[in-house]
Amino acid sequence: MTDHNPVTPMNSPAQLRGALEMLRPFLALVFVTLLFCGADQMRNGDRATFASARSLRTVAAQTATVAVAALGMTMIVIAGGIDLSVGMSIALCATVMAWCLKEDVATRIVGQPPLSVVMTPLTAARSELERVSKRIEEVTEAVQKPSAENAAEIKTLYERQTQLTADIEKLSGPYRRAAIWTSFVVVLITIACGAMCGLVNGVLISTLRLVPFIVTLGTMQLYLGLAKIIASETTVRPDSGAQVPYWFGDLLSVRPQALWLGMPIGIWLALVLAGMLAAVLHYTVFGRYVFALGSNEATARLCGINVPWNKIAIYTLSGLFVGIAGLYQFSRLTVGNPTSGAGLELKVIASVVIGGGSLNGGRGTVLGTLTGALIMSVITSGCTALGLTNPIQDMILGIIIIVAVSVDQLRQRKVRG
Repeated sequence: MTDHNPVTPMNSPAQLRGALEMLRPFLALVFVTLLFCGADQMRNGDRATFASARSLRTVAAQTATVAVAALGMTMIVIAGGIDLSVGMSIALCATVMAWCLKEDVATRIVGQPPLSVVMTPLTAARSELERVSKRIEEVTEAVQKPSAENAAEIKTLYERQTQLTADIEKLSGPYRRAAIWTSFVVVLITIACGAMCGLVNGVLISTLRLVPFIVTLGTMQLYLGLAKIIASETTVRPDSGAQVPYWFGDLLSVRPQALWLGMPIGIWLALVLAGMLAAVLHYTVFGRYVFALGSNEATARLCGINVPWNKIAIYTLSGLFVGIAGLYQFSRLTVGNPTSGAGLELKVIASVVIGGGSLNGGRGTVLGTLTGALIMSVITSGCTALGLTNPIQDMILGIIIIVAVSVDQLRQRKVRG
């Protein structure tokens, strides 16, 4: 009896092409990395630092903000949309976060003392303890056989050291409570701000039935204006020593004390988010709807998919990633600058396209997006190591984007033809 459903061999040409298609961004990343490693070694010799562990951590930290925002953009591109407002949305979220910290909004909401109030005496006690400890070392090392006067000073210093240690322990409790509440409330407000930006985009696109390019071009200016109003057309600068919990600055820090398993904590958080999004896209009904919308929206509507509500959900979920990217942006800059998102939308969209996503919709992967973001960061870091100027870096990035889009269009024509 003839088998009408033969099993396709694993080494069939179609499967090999599919595997090569998935590996193409990764192979490009390996090629670019090896290219800059070789060029850096040839140019700088023993002083070459591009391939060092610290350089790797720096590249990862520089990639994180764009990569997290690009995760949300991956869903939008797969669904056949675009979001030009993502850069200004990130800047708005970072500005809102900075303003909340500067105005002690979080502790006012929960009725706790402002972080700056409990931090000031704690900082003063720590500074004095450092001075006393240093003085004890100086006196002890300078005097072999202390006189009665020196002995009295050393005794007084030790008593003061003990008192300051007790004071710091007592003051640390209120600080930890205020810092925890501040972190929780401010992060919640920041992520909610990003989700609101995505919700507005989704509602406008779905209800007005306008091209996403036009809608998000308009909201890009809207979010820029809102950020400027919140910041009073200047840069919001919360006191990093008294109003910002220290772990905000450690999120993407490459300092040895801030690393966890060799990488900044923010990198691990980005990987967790990427894993969660990949699971949603490939193992849930919502994920299948996302691909269906991008493949053929009319067919998806005929199949019973609620297109408007799913678009709203896609843009709102993307906004959550934008809010987290805003948190990352503040962690890097420690200020809220309304114009800090200018140009980020290009990098975010380019990450998806370079990673194999199609601007025509229906195709894109989380792994490809992360790889695309890394490719751009490696190019930037490599050009810096080689002493190339920013204009050259911009030109190289522009060429790569054109090549990536051209390859995508050629692929689409081949499929249609």
